[in-house]
Amino acid sequence: MGDEWVVLLVTNDEIEAEMIKDLLESGGIPVVIRSGKVRPYPVSIGKMGEVKLLVRSADLEAAEAVIKQV
Repeated sequence: MGDEWVVLLVTNDEIEAEMIKDLLESGGIPVVIRSGKVRPYPVSIGKMGEVKLLVRSADLEAAEAVIKQV
């Protein structure tokens, strides 16, 4: 346990996702971004527009604390 990747945040804004990823990684928390967006089409309806930020389950609590401070 602890190495399992869990969803920290779901957004429709890729820029927001990248900013949060950079913030968390600067604090030593690895982040993976998974996007449901279909390239090259700018579709962002429902699940097709979701951008998920994933962290290891061991880092979830620390990552949530960082996000609450922003």
